[in-house]
Amino acid sequence: MSIWIFFKIIGSLALLIYGMKVMSEALQKMAGSQLRHILGTMTKNRFTGMFTGMFVTSAVQSSSATTVMTVSFVNAGLLTLAQAISVIMGANIGTTLTAWIMSLGFSFNFMDAVFPAFIVGILLIYTRRHRYIGDFLFGIAFMFFSLALLSQTGNEMDLGHNRELIHFFSTFDTGSYTTIIVFLLIGTLLTCILQSSAALMAITMMLCSSGVLPIYLGIALVMGENIGTTATANLAALGANTQARRAALAHLVFNVFGVLWVLCLFYPFVDTVCSLVGYDPASRAIDPARLSVVLAAFHT
Repeated sequence: MSIWIFFKIIGSLALLIYGMKVMSEALQKMAGSQLRHILGTMTKNRFTGMFTGMFVTSAVQSSSATTVMTVSFVNAGLLTLAQAISVIMGANIGTTLTAWIMSLGFSFNFMDAVFPAFIVGILLIYTRRHRYIGDFLFGIAFMFFSLALLSQTGNEMDLGHNRELIHFFSTFDTGSYTTIIVFLLIGTLLTCILQSSAALMAITMMLCSSGVLPIYLGIALVMGENIGTTATANLAALGANTQARRAALAHLVFNVFGVLWVLCLFYPFVDTVCSLVGYDPASRAIDPARLSVVLAAFHT
């Protein structure tokens, strides 16, 4: 039974990554050269550059796509290093929309809505004029389908009553900075391996929503995801020129700096986010909808 649950989780994550890839590619095809034109012309100063990065990443649902595109534009001489850094800063804000979409998936059951979306999507794919809209519908349907599967698998596993797993995570001292740093490093490593911060965010939401993973440790994983997600742009820049490598390095430095200042104020900061959402981290109460919103709010 456990091996099938393992395959369901891995399969759900594969569907999630594939759905986001299809959705991102469909939006890029719909925008076509306009997306490149937006990135090229809307970066006249640091503020427009930041909003451009935010807008493009929110649209394509992938900060990796935006940063890799930005690095390639710097390599081609279409963007300066300063313009690229402002776009990357915006991309970091835009990517947090993905977490909010996921929190919706953990708050509501979208299983009934995804099947009509699949039907409409396949009909549109076979029409020459609207095939990219069909691809987009397919991508977003796969995304919500995978989130519904993950939530369902979490319920099947009954993680909230799994004594061994609860005991394992309870052995970690959530009040210790050493524990937070260990989970931060785990989050970084797993994101580098998976090459998808969205996949790890989905796992984190599932574990926190089931009451197995304390919210402090879940947030530490999210912080690690923010560092791990910079690996894609840095890998893409390996064969590029110096300016492009600097742009990719700026992405890493920016995210590491962001994580370091939050670490300095970790517990007061997390408690503030929890109070804004209306969740008490000391209660350890299982409220799937609210816990997923806490993670999305912290990420933003």
